Amino acid sequence: MYKNKIGLFFGSFNPVHNGHLMLANYIVEYTDLDSVWFVVSPHNPFKDKKSLLDDHHRRDMLELAVKNDERFEVCDIEFYMPKPSYTIDTLVRLSERYPNTDFYLICGTDNLINFHKWKNYQVILDNYKLLVYPRKGYDGGDMLNHKSVQIIDAPEIGISSTFIRKAVAEGKDIRHFMPERSYKYMIDMNFYKGC
Repeated sequence: MYKNKIGLFFGSFNPVHNGHLMLANYIVEYTDLDSVWFVVSPHNPFKDKKSLLDDHHRRDMLELAVKNDERFEVCDIEFYMPKPSYTIDTLVRLSERYPNTDFYLICGTDNLINFHKWKNYQVILDNYKLLVYPRKGYDGGDMLNHKSVQIIDAPEIGISSTFIRKAVAEGKDIRHFMPERSYKYMIDMNFYKGC
């Protein structure tokens, strides 16, 4: 029986930008995945929460960004789970909910370096495949050669949510760095102006 192959792209998406979409586009077209789900994390335990927009605003901007692309979906399952959110707990819950689906974890070489610090990282490696994309300045460390790790030869994308927030706070017009509908939502709501 065929199982759906879905890549899980976890992130704060604070805010979503074109780099996220370009990477997801590359992965769904250059691997055998059926689709990519953007999993919006309410609170990454490795990140500071104070600069984070409310969960629903980040989800709404993502939904606007992927609205007309059937290859992509927004997943807010972590909104309804204990905080902070841990990837292993989300993977287990999704696997239980969708038994006919193989889930793949999408992450960058920057995440791979600290992967051994993740909760139950060995369980993730034993039960899931990791699709790893390059991040400038990070070689992936020792985990790069693990049998569960597949390196994706995606173009390096230098846009970051940190850059977007800083640019907005400085009053820059960065409309071409974000999906048009998401950018309009952000501007209309006056997000990140005081960052």
